[in-house]
Amino acid sequence: MLTINPSGALALQAAQAVAGAQHYPAGALYLVATPIGNLADITLRALHLLQQVDAVACEDTRHSGALLRAYGIERPLLALHQHNEREAAATVVARLQAGERIAYVSDAGTPGISDPGARLCQAVAAAGLRCVPLPGASSLTALLCVAGVLESDAAPGFAFVGFLPAKGAAREQALRRLAQQPQACVLLEAPHRLPALARELALLGARRLTVGRELTKQFEEVATLPCAELPAWLAAKAQRLRGEFALLLHPPEAAAPASADSGPEAEALRVLDLLLPELPLKTAVRLCAEISGAPRNALYQAALQRQPR
Repeated sequence: MLTINPSGALALQAAQAVAGAQHYPAGALYLVATPIGNLADITLRALHLLQQVDAVACEDTRHSGALLRAYGIERPLLALHQHNEREAAATVVARLQAGERIAYVSDAGTPGISDPGARLCQAVAAAGLRCVPLPGASSLTALLCVAGVLESDAAPGFAFVGFLPAKGAAREQALRRLAQQPQACVLLEAPHRLPALARELALLGARRLTVGRELTKQFEEVATLPCAELPAWLAAKAQRLRGEFALLLHPPEAAAPASADSGPEAEALRVLDLLLPELPLKTAVRLCAEISGAPRNALYQAALQRQPR
């Protein structure tokens, strides 16, 4: 028998009071955002809806089962994750066509945002059925709202990058696009890959970065610092390599126009000095020019001067 936490029971009563009057059509898929760390961040409408559906499709049934039990909700669970999304989506579509209501929840945050759910929505829409969003917690918006990014005509809005490719040419190209992007960019990263990303972002030098670690949780940390300081910031405390990360790369600051005969700025030379030991000279010069905006010819001359005689 399911034992309901008293506070969970109160939450369900409140959910019924504020969301019970809304119509929840049958034969529809409900995309439900769930907390990214703090259990209290689930919405009352999500709690009410999760009691009404015939089943809850989950990225991880163990994780989502614990969330439902915390609020005294008991519903059949279906596993639907990145490895079985195409096959499981067919099962969900069949159940929707039979008139059922199905909710989909990923492990944390909003389905389809660097989480499974997009293929499922495509399959449901292709079958002529309805997808209903229930918005809520998101590391993307949580970090954006505290980063203090000002929009400008030169850099309107922001770009959501999510997780970069793991390695190889695809990662190098993604980092190059990131360095050239005039807008603010939001990235996500797992803790075990963060040191490598920190070293790569450090090449952007003085460009500002806002780091969100363990957002909404007890040991939440938000810090804004130059990209060059990110490796040292991570190394300052051992616990900083634990938990989930969201990072916001601020738009580059407008540089003062350089005179035609001036050499590379100190920041461009610093980037060049980091790249030269790792890459062939021409590749280092090309990447440095793309990252810093300094003239390639001037960087090439500086690189030649740095070669051992």
